[in-house]
Amino acid sequence: MKVSEALATRISCRAFLDTPVPEEKVRGLLDAAKQSASGGNLQPWHVYVLTGEPLREFVALMEKRWQSNPAGEGSEYDIYPKNLGEPYRTRRFECGEDLYATLGIPREDKRARVMQVMRNFRFFDAPVGLFFAIDRQMGIDQWMDIGMFQQSIMLAAREQGLHTCPQEAWAIWHKTVAEFVGMPPELMLCCGMALGYMDESAPVNGLRTRRASLDEFATLRGF
Repeated sequence: MKVSEALATRISCRAFLDTPVPEEKVRGLLDAAKQSASGGNLQPWHVYVLTGEPLREFVALMEKRWQSNPAGEGSEYDIYPKNLGEPYRTRRFECGEDLYATLGIPREDKRARVMQVMRNFRFFDAPVGLFFAIDRQMGIDQWMDIGMFQQSIMLAAREQGLHTCPQEAWAIWHKTVAEFVGMPPELMLCCGMALGYMDESAPVNGLRTRRASLDEFATLRGF
């Protein structure tokens, strides 16, 4: 698969098959992604991977946690800016509306919407869940590095016939995640990621978000 094909077919998959992903494939993705660009070669990423029984144990724990505290534990960073302006506010709104429309969940069905959000904390039934963390001494430049590392994993996954869903939603459960995976206090949870084989029959996986045209975000001179 060409890189351009991987980019074109990468989506945030929100329904997975229960087909296991072999360890060698997961290791291969992480090993390939370590070549991602990194300022000063700091390589600031740390990854925790759950599958099999540890993943089932963690998902069961999360089921209890969010039922007793749906709001979570609070995030250590703002997932979105507090006063999000245009055109970003509209893009986020449309993404949410398109998602629920694809699922056939009307705006007034608050419970169904909440239950869909809660599927994040089951990794959308993916057979592999990843958590990404960064040392607390790192700054915004290193957060860019870890983003590129995650993108590399997502593109390499497509080459292997796999799909992913990056999930900042996990930030509101940073204490539970850190405790379960044994994350040391000097590390900060960035996000999670679901990994596995897409359920092609799931309507939610038919969602394709609208993207801005080149003229809306790029300025080219000298051509």
